Amino acid sequence: MTSSIGNSNGGSLEGAVVAVAGAGGPAGRATLLRLAEAGAIVVGSDANPARLAEAVDAARYAHGGATVTGDTVDLLDLDATREWADKTEKEFGRIDGMVHLVGGWRGSATFAETDLADWDLLEKLLIRTVQHTSLAFQAPLQRSDRGRYLLISAAGASKPTAGNAAYSASKAAAEAWTLALADAFRKAGGEEGPRTAAAILVVKALVHDAMRAERPNAKFAGFTDVKELAEAIAGVWDQPASEVNGQRLWLTPKP
Repeated sequence: MTSSIGNSNGGSLEGAVVAVAGAGGPAGRATLLRLAEAGAIVVGSDANPARLAEAVDAARYAHGGATVTGDTVDLLDLDATREWADKTEKEFGRIDGMVHLVGGWRGSATFAETDLADWDLLEKLLIRTVQHTSLAFQAPLQRSDRGRYLLISAAGASKPTAGNAAYSASKAAAEAWTLALADAFRKAGGEEGPRTAAAILVVKALVHDAMRAERPNAKFAGFTDVKELAEAIAGVWDQPASEVNGQRLWLTPKP
């Protein structure tokens, strides 16, 4: 299988240790599979232990010999998130990536009908987990020679619609936080430029096989398949840190 990282037995992810937050969802499953295929050691986390175990087992079975593990971590607890990062680095000797796939969506028919309870939920899922993972993984990623922090965001952060105020604002805040991390990596690199990168992969929305099966007549126009997202995630390691740090990498047309 050809890919954007060359081949799976000598690419830039060979032997890399990559943590994946939100690993139990469809995008997480696809990402675990793709990273394992590329030769990475993959450490997933999810709030749902059963869903996480299924995703980890699927990646292990698909790629015999791959090291894929799962930890149930409360990413809303900064200390627990730091403990996860410390444990991962201690066990595997390094951390080369943190892929943030924790998602969630709430919306309304109109702006006036916005329920601020949606903001309370999305602030936790989409912002707080970014804050905690970035703070916990910054130092280990800076110690890596190929560290990457990747946020998956939505086009709506740049062009919010009336019924998506809470969601779009949460995504915009998460993007700003990630860009601040990128600036920290830039400053840490000094005159030579950053060795570690924080970048944002932007989609309109995600689609996977189960969604297509449920709605066989739907077009899903502009949606990114989770397998395409996983391929794009793996491909970020193929690009120099200086080229991707602080960048929005668009997987859908800009709004």
